[in-house]
Amino acid sequence: MKNFLTNETLSEQPLIPQNRLQERVSELGREISAAYGDSELTMVAILRGAFVFAADLLRAITIPVSIDFIAISSYGGQAGVVRITKDLEESIAGRHVLMIEDIIDTGLTANYLLQNLKRRNPASLQLCTLLDRSHGPTFHQLLG
Repeated sequence: MKNFLTNETLSEQPLIPQNRLQERVSELGREISAAYGDSELTMVAILRGAFVFAADLLRAITIPVSIDFIAISSYGGQAGVVRITKDLEESIAGRHVLMIEDIIDTGLTANYLLQNLKRRNPASLQLCTLLDRSHGPTFHQLLG
């Protein structure tokens, strides 16, 4: 495989095999469904990276769920400084919210968004990420 931006040849071996990713997304779907029981869930996917992961996860969840999207960009090229470029369409006040992120590197962006969403008074706020560079695929509770 070739990286056209740098003209380098990339390894043919993926970081995580496709079948393992599919297994883990199914497991996460079961964990999330069990954690929320009969409650309705609102997923907030971070555009653009988390779009495909969120779609796969949505199919694996067996409880009532809606999805909304939020997009961010770096502000002025400064590391850790972000701004929202597309906000949620619906209010999350009083709802059980699961923020979906694809990859967490430093955690600065995820933390910024979690704090932003927390100020909107959800009933609960949790995070699910495909890849946390230090922990692997995770689903964690952040607020009761």
